[in-house]
Amino acid sequence: MNQEVSRAQHTPTERAFTVLLSPTRRGARLARLLTTAHLGAWGLPSESAAHIVAELAANATVHGRVKGRDFQLGLTVRGGTLRIEVTDTRGDSVPPGPGAVKPPEGDAEAGRGLLIVEALADHWGIVPGPVPRKTVWAEIDLVR
Repeated sequence: MNQEVSRAQHTPTERAFTVLLSPTRRGARLARLLTTAHLGAWGLPSESAAHIVAELAANATVHGRVKGRDFQLGLTVRGGTLRIEVTDTRGDSVPPGPGAVKPPEGDAEAGRGLLIVEALADHWGIVPGPVPRKTVWAEIDLVR
């Protein structure tokens, strides 16, 4: 008699990377470079993710900066989705969420970062807390 044993298989995190970085232009640049390096090592496309990380890390260094507190970059690949998370320590400074980001005036030198994230990510959002933090996340579907 042949018996097959069926086991429920949970999809574990296939890849994960987390790092704390200084809330400086150098830290934001390093976040982008680390994203490109890790995704390349994992055999995944990195162009859109690098742009998203660059924008979120720049926002963390400009709008989420608190002297003496780092921001955190997290990359997680689960199933066919890459999730990018940037956590800073300015939970009181929350940007507009998906669908609420307004384009800046035509001659403005800033204010387009979240529009870029919205254009490149399949999903994105903001998670408050725990106090004093907030996390801005973006997901990219790797399987299309």
